[in-house]
Amino acid sequence: MELSNNLAENSMRPVALGRKNWLHVDSRKAGPKVAAILSVVESCRRLGVPVKEYLADVLPGMNRRKLPEVATLTPARWANQRR
Repeated sequence: MELSNNLAENSMRPVALGRKNWLHVDSRKAGPKVAAILSVVESCRRLGVPVKEYLADVLPGMNRRKLPEVATLTPARWANQRR
């Protein structure tokens, strides 16, 4: 058994660096938005979903979608529809 947490630390590094880089945003609304974006990107990464392809397919017209429809656009459901 390997006694190392390198995998966990390496997966969290982009979030920690991003947090430092986004300090200049200076908006209380920015934190939840960044967290939501990072959550989607990390979900795509863990599921093996191409992030750019997913976002290019899901984001256009998002403002015209109804809330129940948005719930079906998670990276996991999107990937299952593509198979």
